[in-house]
Amino acid sequence: MTVALNSAADTAEPAGSHAVKAQLRLRELILAGELAGGTRIAEVAISEMLGVSRTPVRSALMRLEQEGLLEALPNGGYAVRTFSERDVSDAIELRGTLEGLAARLAAERGAAPVVLREARACLSRIDELLRESALDDAAFSRYVAFNEQFHSLLYEMSGSPLIAKQLERAVNLPFASPSAFVVVQANSPAARDMLVIAQDQHWQVLDAIEAREGARAESLMREHSRIARRNLREALHGNVDHSLPGVQLIRRRG
Repeated sequence: MTVALNSAADTAEPAGSHAVKAQLRLRELILAGELAGGTRIAEVAISEMLGVSRTPVRSALMRLEQEGLLEALPNGGYAVRTFSERDVSDAIELRGTLEGLAARLAAERGAAPVVLREARACLSRIDELLRESALDDAAFSRYVAFNEQFHSLLYEMSGSPLIAKQLERAVNLPFASPSAFVVVQANSPAARDMLVIAQDQHWQVLDAIEAREGARAESLMREHSRIARRNLREALHGNVDHSLPGVQLIRRRG
């Protein structure tokens, strides 16, 4: 269905808003498998599909290339990327290495008391969620939000805008964010146990930072990222009875 380029909705909202909406919708289509790996993205077709002009679509495509979900083609245009299992594992390893560095610096330099209080409050909210024997969808969504908040606070604790910026880049790599594969934990038989282990590691890291134990904080945070790598293997090779968003873009090892 073709939609007029200058619709009332187009003129009623800023172009930047349309670009963000186009970006979110395109990401959703890719991760849902509706735009398969290797698919060439045509601006005109996407513009008609989303009902917006080509300008916000072009901006959305550039942003998704920066995120790593699209690749620029030599003769112009974009295609949906695919990733090797090693690519994703390396991205998780990079994030864990940087988070370990952030934790060590936070311990060695001393984190701001206000940030430490926020981190403890965040972990206390996760503890409340995990007191239940199982998490429903709403509770699990809250867990993901608190998990991401804690990791963001950790970056802030490092006191290094440079490292925080590099971590922001790392977690934006496809499938490298702290919650990228955490959904596997919500649907596997040992779901809650894995979340409890991850939460215990959160508390241990925070305690190490407050005790100014840099090496211990770094080691714990590096170990923490291995849960994500385990979830990656489970998503690709385990008996997970759900469709993990975007997993079809990852090429499994033989």
